[in-house]
Amino acid sequence: MTFRIALSGLNAASTDLEVTGNNIANSSTNGFKESRAEFADLYASSIQDTSSNAAGQGVRVAKVAQQHSQGSIDFTSNNLDLAISGQGFFVLKSPDGTQAYTRAGAYSVDRDGYVMNQNSDRLQIYEAATGVGGATTFNTGVLEDLQLPTTPSSPNPSTAISAAINLNSSQEVPTAAFDPANPASYNGSTSTTVYDSLGNAHTATLYFAKSAAAPRTWDQHLYVGGTLVGAPNTLAFDETGALTDVNGAAGTRATMAPYDPGNGAAPLTLDLEFAGTTQYGSAFAVNNLSQDGFTSGRLAGVDIDTEGVIFARYTNGQSSALGKVALAKFNNQQGLRQIGDTNWAESFASGGPQLGEAGTSSFGQIQSGALEASNVDIAAQLVNLITAQRNFQANAEVISTADSITQTIINIR
Repeated sequence: MTFRIALSGLNAASTDLEVTGNNIANSSTNGFKESRAEFADLYASSIQDTSSNAAGQGVRVAKVAQQHSQGSIDFTSNNLDLAISGQGFFVLKSPDGTQAYTRAGAYSVDRDGYVMNQNSDRLQIYEAATGVGGATTFNTGVLEDLQLPTTPSSPNPSTAISAAINLNSSQEVPTAAFDPANPASYNGSTSTTVYDSLGNAHTATLYFAKSAAAPRTWDQHLYVGGTLVGAPNTLAFDETGALTDVNGAAGTRATMAPYDPGNGAAPLTLDLEFAGTTQYGSAFAVNNLSQDGFTSGRLAGVDIDTEGVIFARYTNGQSSALGKVALAKFNNQQGLRQIGDTNWAESFASGGPQLGEAGTSSFGQIQSGALEASNVDIAAQLVNLITAQRNFQANAEVISTADSITQTIINIR
């Protein structure tokens, strides 16, 4: 019996060494969670046995428990490297269609634009959608593969120009007939770039000339690509210098006649919004000038915020939300089944995944450009290694002692 007890101790110490060795081997593995060997004693007894004199039958490995404590966050230079600070797992879809869960966030892009790890497991997100009032929402009921756009984005034709200008009330009315080539025929001008439906850029220039027709009135001319668009607009101001009406109607907006770019694009119809335009006794000044169109653009970069929202930045200066990183948690994360490559799969012990979003409920936040390091404490593992070694040696000594006793008994004559 002594041999069996000592053998159980050898097996337990050997398992402890294996667990400790695995922890040490993965001390530099991103997202790795260390394990701990837990033991239980063995007693063989029946209803007639007296527990007070039971010697015990040895030891067994009760459990190799995973320790899901937070690893340190190491920053990198790759925006697609992701780390979770707090609870949760990234959700992955394997090439065979099954789901896996991980804390390792080292991702890259394949030739089709899909974001994946080194095993071609694709990162899962909630797809972005446009909600009421143009606000971005996310479909949290369906998981999708994160795919970065590989084709140029569509252009958006300009429909409005917003201009907040101060027109100098102390200037004189030009004596020359209006001519954009003659600066003496107007009091000020400014220009911006507008875009047609094909994404081609055109220069839109606004000219302002003080009118002699009525006090505190100005004529405004619009030229696009050097071509006059529609008739001049008349801007009227009150005694305080505030804009009161455009073309005799109360308001600050004027709709111009369509402009044909002549390149196959749809005619360009522009609204001119002069809200904030004033007539004060100071120099001509452009306080605001903007328009709502843009040309096509290619992907220039990706940003991911702490809530997991993925923004695509384009070369035309625009950005859009591609989706939100999905996270999963489990009632018993120690019950997850380890499947290698720093991935876990759900099991009966862990319960089903509870999907959610970073920063909500008990889910942690996402750090872009960072990786979660292994939570292995090397110093503690080296101490465990010495302890497991001593336990192994002690149990081996028990076998040696038992063997000596057995030999003594055999040698009795």
